[in-house]
Amino acid sequence: MEPIEINAGSWYLRALRADERIDDRPALADGGITDPGYVANRVAQWADESHFSWAVCVPTTAEMIAEIGVTPDADGTALITGWAREGFDDALATGVESVTRFVAGALALTPRLSPELG
Repeated sequence: MEPIEINAGSWYLRALRADERIDDRPALADGGITDPGYVANRVAQWADESHFSWAVCVPTTAEMIAEIGVTPDADGTALITGWAREGFDDALATGVESVTRFVAGALALTPRLSPELG
């Protein structure tokens, strides 16, 4: 599947990027993710549909402020996880609401929130 962009009100959700135009790696490092292959892995997971991930971004700057992930399970459910940079918990919550609707509507899976998302 190709990555799907989502408009979540005040926030914009897009695939993770690390290219000449947008580089999410500094924001990922703020979240404790320093693996140099992380973005490429997330792109590959969209292609094989094993995991879907979104960078939650400020629409005017494309700055990544949170990440939301969805892992489909064989039982027809999907686990939704996420984290936010300091001060952006509201963006994460809004993004999770939109992704939850996407999981149920577009993927026809039953969403399950990870314990840290409550």
